[in-house]
Amino acid sequence: MQGVGSFLYIAIFFAILYFFLIRPQQKQQKQRKQMLSELKVNDEIVTVGGIHGKIVKLNDNDFLLRVGDRLEMKFDRNAVGYVKGKETPQKK
Repeated sequence: MQGVGSFLYIAIFFAILYFFLIRPQQKQQKQRKQMLSELKVNDEIVTVGGIHGKIVKLNDNDFLLRVGDRLEMKFDRNAVGYVKGKETPQKK
């Protein structure tokens, strides 16, 4: 009988862990993946490093970001923090 009680406590612990840690993280990863797949030319973005600019060229793995009037910088898609106007930056 005591083994069943111990198993029940462990099962409850893992259920709590799943609903408060694992599930929200999976949801956040899914939203980020969707945001990165929906990027398009002329989107105004902010990189994870805090650089603001507009996408002028987009490839499968990277993009060209126009910062200011003439400066263009090449970044990996994963460098996008958020798209301005579509999503607010995530607070940590």
